[in-house]
Amino acid sequence: MTSQVTEQQVRAALATVVDPDLHKDIVTLNMVRSVTIDGGSVTVLVTLTTPACPLKDVIERDIRAVVEKLPGVTGLTVTWDANVSRSRGMTGRQEVAGVRNVIAVSAAKGGVGKTTVSVNLALALASAGARVGLLDADVYGPNVPIMLGLEGEPEMAPSGRMEPMVSNGIKVVSFGSLVREGQPIIWRGPMLAKALREFLYEVEWGELDYLLVDLPPGTGDVQLTLAQSVPMSGVVIVTTPQDVAVADVSRGIAMFQQLSVPVLGVVENMAGFVCGHCGEVTEIFGGGGAAQLAQMYNLPLLGSIPLNVAVRTGGRNGGPLMASAADSAVAALFVDLAGAVASAASRANFDAAVMPQMPPARTAPA
Repeated sequence: MTSQVTEQQVRAALATVVDPDLHKDIVTLNMVRSVTIDGGSVTVLVTLTTPACPLKDVIERDIRAVVEKLPGVTGLTVTWDANVSRSRGMTGRQEVAGVRNVIAVSAAKGGVGKTTVSVNLALALASAGARVGLLDADVYGPNVPIMLGLEGEPEMAPSGRMEPMVSNGIKVVSFGSLVREGQPIIWRGPMLAKALREFLYEVEWGELDYLLVDLPPGTGDVQLTLAQSVPMSGVVIVTTPQDVAVADVSRGIAMFQQLSVPVLGVVENMAGFVCGHCGEVTEIFGGGGAAQLAQMYNLPLLGSIPLNVAVRTGGRNGGPLMASAADSAVAALFVDLAGAVASAASRANFDAAVMPQMPPARTAPA
């Protein structure tokens, strides 16, 4: 007669399954929420650090490899939920109430498609089940409302705070919603800093897993204010392949590293044009620049997005790619990018929790 497997045996087997990102076993990481046994049928509930986890299939494969071979196991069901990790507070930096992770999307050079990446990344994270907000802090070109088809101004909540606008399930606040069309924002640094802090702390963001901040090009007042105001899980760097963009982006990476903000990795946008007729790839802006940049700074290349007509048109007509063509091949690249960014943020949060806190670098006042 075959003996029935015990919960202790199952948990002991699960303790040999290592999270590929965090490099510790899933029991030590408290990812095993519950183990239920009914005769020979075992059900394991695993809690991921993000619903966009790109390695869920790998973890399930490893769980099955060790549990299904236990004596007495006749069936295994693996179920999932997610408890998104939170960035750690830092001295002198104020958390945004209800927001687990603040992730900036930055490009030291304009015209690289940073806002396009921000919008579609936010939508891809939301499609995975995450609660997502998008703060359009690009004061010089606040195009998020155009890309998402948002019109009008945000309303005020009963608390007296600003209520975010909502598009495709993501909460949105933008400088572009607060000024007349075509009106330039001609503000000095202190005014920019004050407005950014109000967008962070005087908005009813609610409970969010990720608040993405679309930054203006360069390494100026907005970047400095954000880095010095809020504890950030990290920053995603967007570039195009050509040499001049890579050179500018290098300065942006150095700035965030000096400010003790984790750089999660590099995204290469406009990586090449794929002919819709013959499939030939033409590298209009060159190739390999982002990979060289990532290697230079020992950063992961999070994703590579090709030139695509649907991406361009979606950014003009209020129907971004992830909303209008979610089943397309390019949309799948944004889904992969969302998983890579979420995974990198989880690693950064884990590393910050186990490493001694270092004071941020001293810089000029914002």
